[in-house]
Parts: sequence; C-alpha cells; structure tokens
Amino acid sequence: MVAMGNREDLLAGALACLKDKGWARTTVRDIAVAAGVNHAAIGYHFGSREALLTEAFMQAMDEWGAEIGAAVQAALSPEASPRERYEAFWRQAIASYTANRRLWLASVEAAVQAEHSPVIREVMVRGMREGRSGLAAGLFGVAEDSLDSRATRTVGSLQLGLMSGLLMQWTLDPDQAPDEHDITDGLIALTTMITGE
Repeated sequence: MVAMGNREDLLAGALACLKDKGWARTTVRDIAVAAGVNHAAIGYHFGSREALLTEAFMQAMDEWGAEIGAAVQAALSPEASPRERYEAFWRQAIASYTANRRLWLASVEAAVQAEHSPVIREVMVRGMREGRSGLAAGLFGVAEDSLDSRATRTVGSLQLGLMSGLLMQWTLDPDQAPDEHDITDGLIALTTMITGE
C-alpha cells in the first residue's frame, strides 16, 4: 500500500506550484513532486487537485494579508496621520505584491476557474467576504468583530475593489501604475468631486 503524504507537505507543495506555475498550469504530478509524496495522497487528503489548490491559495491569501498588516504596523509611528497610515498600507501592499506577483496571478486564474466550479466559487466568495471585513477593520484600526456591517459593505468593498484594480495595473503596466501617493491623491480628488467641497 502507498503511504499517504502529509497534509501540510501537500499544502506547501501546492503553494510552491501556485507561485511557480500558476493555477491553470499546475498538475497533480507537479504538486506531488513538490511535496515529495505520491500523487494518490492528494485524493486521500483533499479529494481533488482543485480542492488542494483552493485551500493552499486561501491559506496563502490569509498569510499575505497578515504580512501586509504587520508590515504596516511596524512601519508606522504612533503619531502617524490617517494619510500616512493609508499610504503605508499601499506602500506595503505594492511591495508585497511585487514579491508575490505569481501568487496574485494565481488568484486571477482561480477567479476564472470559479466560473465553472461551485467549490472554488464558494471558497473565493468566502475569501472576498473575509477580505472586505479584514480590510475595513485594518483601515479603521479596530477588531473585526467590533466592525459594523455597513463599514464592511462600503469601506471594505471599496478597498477590495481598489486593490484588485490597482494590482492589475501593477501586473500589466507597472511603469505607469500609481504609487501610494498617487492613490491617496486620487481618492482625495474623487472625494472632493463627489462632495463638491
């Protein structure tokens, strides 16, 4: 009988493949080789390649979000203004994206796969909901469980949309993509236009 591989080894192998090859080009064999286990272990522990990639992807996104949050907090002095905090968030998000570009591209591929897979779609939707809440809580500097649903739906949704669009610009046209100052200036200009102030 073939020994079943370690679940954590498979997650680590899947994550390495996502970063190296992306979602669509990663095969069961690639993951098994990266994890150092027999490919049958994927079915045993996760049921399918898609389920394993999805779990590895969500774990990576959680870690990426925590990394950005911790980096922002470490970079800020207690006297930082709201603008400095927001710009620090974007500075760290862009730097982290640059270091994890392939992982972000895998998220785009996963979104395309979600159109054809209810399981992937469910996980992606759950991740988006958590992302909205986490982003809003981070921006307001409060715990997620103390955040009201309106802030999540408005500020969290807007910030998530900004991240997706801005990271796509950094993917396709990094020479012209906005930095943290451009992003903040643009939001202030839009706010002024909307409010008429």
